[in-house]
Amino acid sequence: MQHVKIPQDRIGVLIGEGGETMREIESRAEVRLDIDSESGAVKVESVGDPVTALKGPDIVKAIGRGFAPEDALALLEDELMLFDVIDIGEVARNKKDLKRIKGRLIGENGRTRELMEELSGASVSIYGSTFGMIGDPEQVEAAREAAEMIIEGAPHGSVYSFLERKHNEMKHKGMDYHQFTG
Repeated sequence: MQHVKIPQDRIGVLIGEGGETMREIESRAEVRLDIDSESGAVKVESVGDPVTALKGPDIVKAIGRGFAPEDALALLEDELMLFDVIDIGEVARNKKDLKRIKGRLIGENGRTRELMEELSGASVSIYGSTFGMIGDPEQVEAAREAAEMIIEGAPHGSVYSFLERKHNEMKHKGMDYHQFTG
């Protein structure tokens, strides 16, 4: 059994309309969720395949970090799928700096976040003082590197160039892997 704490305003998303989301997580991840809506504490208990159940706490954490339940459940699609978080609050000097960094990560009208998702292939969420990513190891690594470049103050143009280069590398690898020989 694992304990996960999520923000108060994400409990409704975790439970879903009429408990629908919670039931879907329980059946697909083979876990039982015990949600304390007062404190935001969630007990995640394995009830089926222990390997599948290992993703349960990450699914709950991902929803707690601002991901839509569908994106969080993508963690079950493949055993290589990862959930990773960068705590922007650790690098921000103050609230104003945190707001500036979040603004740079989101970009004008959400364009930077959108491009990060599009070019890295990872799902991305900026919530509170965190930057969350869901994807395969290569996708998460590309999104993490891009986010770290932005946090360190790199110009957006060079971050986009980096992402395009990574995107083309991943696309090229995918083509090599599925090469037709006959």
